[in-house]
Amino acid sequence: MAETFRMAVAVLGNAASVSLYAAPTVTFKRVIKKKSTEEFSCVPYVIALLNSLLFTWYGLPVVSYKWENFPLVTVNGVGIVFELSFVLIYLWYASPKGKVKVAMVAIPVLLVFMAAALVSVFAFQDHRQRKLVVGSTGLVVSVAMYGSPLIVMKKVIKTKSVEFMPLPLCLCSFFASVLWLTYGIIVRDIFIAGPSLVGTPLSILQLVLHCKYWKRRVVEEPNKGDLEKGNLEKVSLEKMDLEMENTEKNGTNESDDNSKNKDDVVGKC
Repeated sequence: MAETFRMAVAVLGNAASVSLYAAPTVTFKRVIKKKSTEEFSCVPYVIALLNSLLFTWYGLPVVSYKWENFPLVTVNGVGIVFELSFVLIYLWYASPKGKVKVAMVAIPVLLVFMAAALVSVFAFQDHRQRKLVVGSTGLVVSVAMYGSPLIVMKKVIKTKSVEFMPLPLCLCSFFASVLWLTYGIIVRDIFIAGPSLVGTPLSILQLVLHCKYWKRRVVEEPNKGDLEKGNLEKVSLEKMDLEMENTEKNGTNESDDNSKNKDDVVGKC
């Protein structure tokens, strides 16, 4: 029964985490459409990439004992694909200054992962020690990953707009944090449960901010129906003006024809 519950939580955690990784797709569709990164920050995606790399490594038999942490490999493997795609898209559409910023963040991130992987393999032979090294590094990075939305939350409070903090991302972050916290407690692994101890309250705070400021966005944005109504009224006015212009033109033509006919009659007489 306990094993079944553990697997159920792991499956749900995988689903929530995959949704969390996929949530920024909406944001990057906008980036591709506008061909601009606007005010979006690349930092959360680079940190999330490092987090995915470390916990994929943590779940592999090189670090963990056999496949005891297989769920970590599957979900974070998917995370690597998503986050790497987002970083590359951001790099492509960023300004020259933005590209430099991405490089300044991404290069140290890759160096940290390589250092953790090499040290865990060559410096330690015991799985427990390897888990300690990789897990500790992953724990610090995860706290940074869950803390990175603080930058966005600051912007939300300042602008009183949730434009740069999508609701799907907030919901996925909340469910993923709660489920992985539960899974970490079940398997008694502080390196799995630890990040969610920070992520859960932060995701709750994001939801609170979203509830507070989403109405303001709705009020400020023009109503689609009103826009359509305005367009229809504009078209109607243009149509009326065209009809009046045609009527006047036809009346002028008829007057010219009558004058011409009258002149012809007088000439004949």
